[in-house]
Amino acid sequence: MAEGIRRRAIVRGIVQGVGFRANARAEAARHDLTGFARNLPDGGVELEVQGSEASVARMLAWLAEGPPWAEVESLEITDLEPRRSEGFRVI
Repeated sequence: MAEGIRRRAIVRGIVQGVGFRANARAEAARHDLTGFARNLPDGGVELEVQGSEASVARMLAWLAEGPPWAEVESLEITDLEPRRSEGFRVI
């Protein structure tokens, strides 16, 4: 997929060890998004999501809350250029 918009999100708080990445992958699949989620050494999670503007907006809103066991303290979003991408991976 090389269409739509692409965003990078850095999520901070209690977001590792609580199923954040796996739940993000399921949420991305619901919205037909591509990209990835990976843990950062500082305890945060980095994600890139790409798809329609509406789907990316819904995903970013979900990231601001996270799964029930997470405690999101901050969400930093950066615009990126769309690129060819398939599926959503947990790295």
